[in-house]
Amino acid sequence: METSVNLDFNEEEKKFRESIRQWMVENVPEDVRSCTARGAMPDKSMQQRWERLLGSKGWLTTTWPEQYGGPGWSATQRYIFDLERALAGAPPTSPFGVAMVGPVLYTFASEEQKERWLPGIQSGETLWCQGYSEPNAGSDLASLKTRATLNGDHYLVNGQKIWTTQAHWADMMFCLVRTDNTVKQQQGISFLLIDMKTPGLEVRPIYSIDGHHHLNEVYFTDVKVPVENLVGKEGMGWTIAKFLLTHERTTIAGVADIHHEINRLKSAMESLPTENERQQAQRRLASLEIDLMALEYTNFRTVAATDEGKPFGPESSGLKIKGTELQQRVSQAMVEIGGLMSLPWDNKQPIGDEVFNQASRRYNFLRACTIYGGSNEIQKNVLAKMLLGL
Repeated sequence: METSVNLDFNEEEKKFRESIRQWMVENVPEDVRSCTARGAMPDKSMQQRWERLLGSKGWLTTTWPEQYGGPGWSATQRYIFDLERALAGAPPTSPFGVAMVGPVLYTFASEEQKERWLPGIQSGETLWCQGYSEPNAGSDLASLKTRATLNGDHYLVNGQKIWTTQAHWADMMFCLVRTDNTVKQQQGISFLLIDMKTPGLEVRPIYSIDGHHHLNEVYFTDVKVPVENLVGKEGMGWTIAKFLLTHERTTIAGVADIHHEINRLKSAMESLPTENERQQAQRRLASLEIDLMALEYTNFRTVAATDEGKPFGPESSGLKIKGTELQQRVSQAMVEIGGLMSLPWDNKQPIGDEVFNQASRRYNFLRACTIYGGSNEIQKNVLAKMLLGL
């Protein structure tokens, strides 16, 4: 049966929205709000302080089942919460623990592993990173070479990962490793949890085109990982990876944060020097808002289907494609509408309305969003295969 979508909230949902909005007004730290308003990115201490605050309220793991610490919200309530979070100027939570490895653990892990790792994610105390891509295994992830060799009660891991976001922040990594070279590529991959303080593990920074240090190379030299850190069985890594990537691609769509960026742009319209420029900008904004509405309805319908027990399917690839493309278009509009005001690389010497400052920096950062989480070209192949049988 088709999942119907109705974004006219009922009275109970309106009260819920007001309670979330009020809490955000009273609790989002001012330095966090100011950072987001400038278009900047929070540092580790700021990000973790915000996530611990949500964790203390029980609102960090909003998509998790109640039995594992989720608040028991409906898809509509989760949508409302994320929208109000973005509109309040609070950053999205880091996805690696909450949206990626968390669902993997409560779906595939042993009871002992759940008890060990889920509480730290739920509270915001444990930061995670994702060890997937390698220099010769990005979109073609099945060709990864990082090797885990069983040696008694532990594995010895050797190899390299790249583009590892927040590895320099993380306490733990969830990592795809090759445990068997004698079978088909996908069948020889396993899923390990690795402590980032383990001897033999080295993190080297990569500075991206926006000038920030988000990314890293990670090198493994005889890194000892206890056998009990294997999730599922050996050879299950590819199944787990596909499950995880559907969750990642859905969150990458970024509907709530696109709302926030468009609102920031609206607030700066009066700073444009001529009426003609303001009118042109308004027409461009109208087009972006129409596309956002279409993305929003699609995203909401997809997530709402999970409340009926339906798994994420190829829709996650469609959301990833359209959401990341729209993020890029909004960031491009910010630069082009701001003109000279978009030239500053930071807010230390603003020109005109500060909303446009750092616009070029954010534009550069978002060039990558159509690549991470599986490039959009690959997602089109996924859709062709799953929906059209090509």
